[in-house]
Amino acid sequence: MTTWHALERADLVQALSDAGPDAPTLCAGWRTRHLAAHVVLRERSLVVPAGLGGGPLAERADQAIEDAAAQGATAPGFEALLEQIAEGPRRWHPLAWGGELANVLEFFVHTEDVRRGDGEVEPRELDADRTEALWRQLLRMAPLAYRRSGAGVVLVRPDGVRRAVRRPTGDQGTVVVRGDVGELVLHVFGRGEAARVTLDGAPHAVEALRVTLPGG
Repeated sequence: MTTWHALERADLVQALSDAGPDAPTLCAGWRTRHLAAHVVLRERSLVVPAGLGGGPLAERADQAIEDAAAQGATAPGFEALLEQIAEGPRRWHPLAWGGELANVLEFFVHTEDVRRGDGEVEPRELDADRTEALWRQLLRMAPLAYRRSGAGVVLVRPDGVRRAVRRPTGDQGTVVVRGDVGELVLHVFGRGEAARVTLDGAPHAVEALRVTLPGG
């Protein structure tokens, strides 16, 4: 059976290697070395993952990423970060058991953060099996990502497969988000400005969706 998160990890390492340590990314304020540091510390620290969503550990997490990114500013330092990403998490770390659920979308999105950081590029061509692997994880993630939206959300693929992932609140209405599966993933992760999707719905419903996701 294909281990999709391993393939996504390899793609991320290659994208970072191709870009070098100081290329722009879709993550505001981060160069590629910051993104690489984030991935390493996500898998090798307990403090950083706990602080990524804010809270009392957020400042420590941010500083740890800045320190690791500074070490990655040189070619040898950046290569060391990439080697650690390729190696994956330590066996004691919770993400060592995360597998597909924790990593497939994470690595796919960060690869696109690197690829699209310097402007518009053509989406990667994904084979049918990889598309389905992304779709399965997307359907798990989407209800959580859209939970603050008053508008309902229906995701629609080019092949006509559709899934309602959020019911509207009151009379907010529903927004239909159409695009290739990879583009839908980017929208769900707040990369809407870089994602090639269309939003169909009443203007107030579309706006209700937009304000819940950065770049949505």
